[in-house]
Amino acid sequence: MKQHILPAIKLTVLTIILFAVLYPLAVWGIAQFAPDKGKGEIIVYKGQKYYSNIGQSFTEDQYFYSRPSAVGYNAAGSAGSNKGPSNAAYLAEVQARIDTFLVHNPEIRQSAIPVELVTASGSGLDPHISVAAATVQVKRIAQIRGINPARLEQLIAEHTDKPLAGLFGPEKINVLKLNIALDEMSKANNQ
Repeated sequence: MKQHILPAIKLTVLTIILFAVLYPLAVWGIAQFAPDKGKGEIIVYKGQKYYSNIGQSFTEDQYFYSRPSAVGYNAAGSAGSNKGPSNAAYLAEVQARIDTFLVHNPEIRQSAIPVELVTASGSGLDPHISVAAATVQVKRIAQIRGINPARLEQLIAEHTDKPLAGLFGPEKINVLKLNIALDEMSKANNQ
């Protein structure tokens, strides 16, 4: 028994040093070379700080809606809903989101609603939506803000992040950055 306990204790101490000390120090050191020193991209808008890599709640009709959050956009409690597609409460929640979206976008067919506008992401904090999710909202925003829909589609194209190296991941749009640009465009049109 002694011959197994000592190696187990040594291995435990070694892994604690490796994964609780050396690895975090290495990640921290590499992050010091990144913009904002690994603290994420901070955007200051109208005197308020936002992290562009954390989803924000946009539910006003004059803005592009963000993806729903299972944690109320609270970064301290990042998590999914952990409810499956056979869960009645989950299905009711998704249907309520669909119904709300259709009330605010009556010209859209239910089948045209992109899934990310009615389901929360795995983390509950996804800051991005797809190009389709932004495009489906153009008519509503154009009517409310009095902006040409073609100009909104151009704004979407300007804020679309392409896949990494043209291969990895889908095209996506950061909703916070898009809505800030939308406010700036509206302000410029009103001057």
